Amino acid sequence: MCVTAVESRPAGVALTPSPGGHRPFGARVKAFVALTKPRIIELLLITTVPVMFLAAQGVPDLWLVLTTTIGGYLSAGGANALNMYIDRDIDALMDRTSQRPLVTGMVSPRECLAFGIALAVVSTVWFGLLVNWLSAALSLGALLFYVVVYTMLLKRRTAQNIVWGGIAGCMPVLIGWSAVTNSLSWAAVILFAVIFFWTPPHYWPLSMKVKDDYARVGVPMLPVIASNRVVARQIVIYSWVMVAVSLLLTPLGYTGWFYTSVALLTGGFWLWEAHGLQNRAKAGVSGAKLKEMRLFHWSITYVSLLFVAVAVDPFLR
Repeated sequence: MCVTAVESRPAGVALTPSPGGHRPFGARVKAFVALTKPRIIELLLITTVPVMFLAAQGVPDLWLVLTTTIGGYLSAGGANALNMYIDRDIDALMDRTSQRPLVTGMVSPRECLAFGIALAVVSTVWFGLLVNWLSAALSLGALLFYVVVYTMLLKRRTAQNIVWGGIAGCMPVLIGWSAVTNSLSWAAVILFAVIFFWTPPHYWPLSMKVKDDYARVGVPMLPVIASNRVVARQIVIYSWVMVAVSLLLTPLGYTGWFYTSVALLTGGFWLWEAHGLQNRAKAGVSGAKLKEMRLFHWSITYVSLLFVAVAVDPFLR
């Protein structure tokens, strides 16, 4: 993630801005960009744009693609900034988040809150005026779900936080489809379900790696409260369901041989990795030898390849 370069210090110790409150303009710009979590938004856009090709059964209006992409970035960026505002207390105590702008002092809490609300308002109006109001409603719904339901209600209370909170990350699929058609369809619902079942086995391996961070701040991610064997078993279950759901598009007539081939190959490799992680967990392997991050990194490649196939398939039918 793009973050501001700051002095190294122990997690939990906020960096005090230099005397006189001077904060370099360039560093401030980078800090505000970092509030939007660009790397996460890349994944959201990877699932938005290809769906627009599928909905259009070819090349969608490129101006519509641009406006939808910009609106999606603004909306997701607003949600991420508000997430950082709410989580600033635990971010200061976790190693993986100790360089975020609110922790370093490069951005104040008040500035972050105003920035997040402004992006939420601008993105909703942007979608409504330049795309359509159905997409605007879906975008605002995703933002509110992520901020209120996931961040405020679920994250610190239940190990199922990422399961249900992940619904917000599924919404770009619906937004991409509705941007083109001003409606929804079963194809969009199926791809929504793919991302829904993809999210837990994508995030749990990372949570296994940094579970000490979550344990220190009292966030009950599944790896914090359950053994590696239990987490790995859940990963395998969600992985099988995800792959099965991804194959529903073809029998329902939305995709052809190319998408099906990619879904089978990438899904098969995913299941190989998931079962490998489960076997290592069953054997009592821990630490670096557990290799949980292999599945995390593959999960990003998987969703990228699968949705590229969604975009390409209409041209090969």
